[in-house]
Amino acid sequence: MIDNTELKQIANLAKLTIDTNTQNETIKDLNAILDLAKQLTEINTDAITPMAHPLHMTQRLRTDEVNEYDQSASFQAIAPKIGKQHYLVPTVIE
Repeated sequence: MIDNTELKQIANLAKLTIDTNTQNETIKDLNAILDLAKQLTEINTDAITPMAHPLHMTQRLRTDEVNEYDQSASFQAIAPKIGKQHYLVPTVIE
């Protein structure tokens, strides 16, 4: 069970400010979350196989095809200055 001292420590670690008016409600909510987590740990899952995804679906994938071709030669043909397969730009030094 979480008390006021632990709530202040949690808030400090999480960099949160918890209003004094809502401290009791926050403690109640956190304790409910911890109780639920405790209930989940008590479930026997030995005979259950792990799932990769909760839905039994397959992902539709497109075929891996080249749909764009290398156009660097045509782009470099209209460039003002080029080097060895790269563009030359003015030097900017401040």
